[in-house]
Amino acid sequence: MSDSLQFTMVGLGRMGANIVRRISAHIDPATPVSLNVFDVSPETTATVAKEGYNGLASLADLKKLNDAKNPQVVWIMVPAEVTVQTIKAVAEHLEAGSTIIDGGNSFYRDDIANAEWLKEKGINFVDVGTSGGVYGLDRGYSLMIGGDKAIVERLNPIFLALAPGVAAAERTPGKDGTPAQAEYGFYHCGPVGSGHFVKMVHNGIEYGAMAAYAEGLNLLDTVRNGIKHPTSVGSHSETKYDLNLAEISEVWRRGSVVASWLLDLTTEAYNEDPKLDTYTGSVADSGEGRWTVQTAIDAGVPANVLSASLMGRFSSRGNDLYANKVLSAMRKKFGGHSEAAKKK
Repeated sequence: MSDSLQFTMVGLGRMGANIVRRISAHIDPATPVSLNVFDVSPETTATVAKEGYNGLASLADLKKLNDAKNPQVVWIMVPAEVTVQTIKAVAEHLEAGSTIIDGGNSFYRDDIANAEWLKEKGINFVDVGTSGGVYGLDRGYSLMIGGDKAIVERLNPIFLALAPGVAAAERTPGKDGTPAQAEYGFYHCGPVGSGHFVKMVHNGIEYGAMAAYAEGLNLLDTVRNGIKHPTSVGSHSETKYDLNLAEISEVWRRGSVVASWLLDLTTEAYNEDPKLDTYTGSVADSGEGRWTVQTAIDAGVPANVLSASLMGRFSSRGNDLYANKVLSAMRKKFGGHSEAAKKK
């Protein structure tokens, strides 16, 4: 068996395949790695394998890679709803000493349960909150890691290859000397579960930031149609500006306090589709926002913005339509208020 690290990616979707490609391109030559790939779709496995990786016909092929002196590493990158069953399926073919990495968006409490179950088999478990999306191949991935210190340190060459690197951002004023691990773009947060816990809160913050941008731009868009001020003081009774939202988001990107990668992506979307006509406005949530809010409730910690942003996503799917009817009915009954005219 080769002395190179045996690394297998299970799940070759939007991020899994790119993670393998990034490792291949950026791994330190001093840490040779053999890259294996598997997906439930044989066609996908074959397509990715053509790039120079070893494609597995089935998870049972993992047995061929077992080596007590060089325990293999299997990174699972599948949807949250099938993660547990995938972990169990992979574990059937691994020897003690092997390591399973869950790089998806799993609930941190599930990590703890998975780690305890795998420990009985002598298999290590590491949870890696992975941020970077489809841009990670070029930009690198921000990694939040949970697991046993010795196991994580063995995997550091993998994490270093995946992370953006120190040059991805200016060093924080006051920091000098040898860069800390986090400055490379990956960080061992603590024991099992801590990586996904930090990533969960990260995604909750993302919900809130996205909602703030969306609400602000929605207000600017409304002004383009004119805002009436029936109760305003003085002679000014209407606000109407012919605003170009693509140019406004562009100027905000440059030197503004609200500049961010999210704003960069928003500006790209405007350039591709100035009126955003190709979007339905129905916003999905993949679970992390719910878990963040629930955890805040359990901890008795206020999370007003995060909670509101999650509820806003629910509203975007039309789940508030009946509630709005009830509100309108109450306003009419207690105050004789007419319903607002529907937008055409």
